[in-house]
Amino acid sequence: QGGLWQTALPLSACLLPASTMVVKGLTKKAATKGKKTVFKYTIDCQQPCDDKIVEPKDFEKFLTARIKVEGKTGNLGDKVSISRDKSKIHVTAEAPFSKRYLKYLGKKYLKSQQLRDFLRIVAPS
Repeated sequence: QGGLWQTALPLSACLLPASTMVVKGLTKKAATKGKKTVFKYTIDCQQPCDDKIVEPKDFEKFLTARIKVEGKTGNLGDKVSISRDKSKIHVTAEAPFSKRYLKYLGKKYLKSQQLRDFLRIVAPS
């Protein structure tokens, strides 16, 4: 169904309605510039932000600190750029960069915030 966050436990466990936890996002658009392939990913975490569960600026900071480029963290340079628009985080990267890697980092963020039991990351196909 194309969403980034979705409940994984019954309502009694997280004390929030299930419909408020579903969020659309993590879409991929490929644009070509000569020989370079540029991927644009959008992480939409609007509903967890509306419920004050997730702060998008903290998630953006986490991604900036954790994304590896050429095997090194903190080495974004010109190959990866991260920007935030309210509750959406836009990641633009040159190939090779995978959607699965963003999903992995999202899971790590939820685990560090102790939210992994209540939220789950869903990527559209």
